[in-house]
Amino acid sequence: MFGLSGFKEVDVAYVAEIATKGAHLIDVRTEAEVAQGVIDGAIHIPLHLLPLRAADIPQDKPVVIYCRSGARSAQACAFMASKGYNNMHNLAGGIMAWARSGNALSQPRQSNI
Repeated sequence: MFGLSGFKEVDVAYVAEIATKGAHLIDVRTEAEVAQGVIDGAIHIPLHLLPLRAADIPQDKPVVIYCRSGARSAQACAFMASKGYNNMHNLAGGIMAWARSGNALSQPRQSNI
C-alpha cells in the first residue's frame, strides 16, 4: 500500500518479480557506486540530476528507485511523488539488500531514457 509519502516501500522479492514484468529500474547512486554493479536493466540517473531528468522517467509502468541502502532512493521517490508520479517504489535496503539476497549484479549501461 502507498503511504502518506506517496510511494511504496518494497522488498527484494517484489522488485525481482515486477522487474521481469517490465518495471522501470532507476539507480540514483553516484558514478563510483554504479561502477561496482547495478541491478540488471537499471538506468543510472544520479540523485542530484533527478530534478533535471524527472520528466524523462516513463509513467507507463511501475518505477523502482534504488540506491545503496534505501535512504537516497526514498528521497527520490518522495520527490517524484511530489511531482505527481503515482507509481514510485523504493527498494528497502537498496542494492545491499539485493546483493545480500543472492541476486546478481550487472555491468551498468548507458541511460536511454
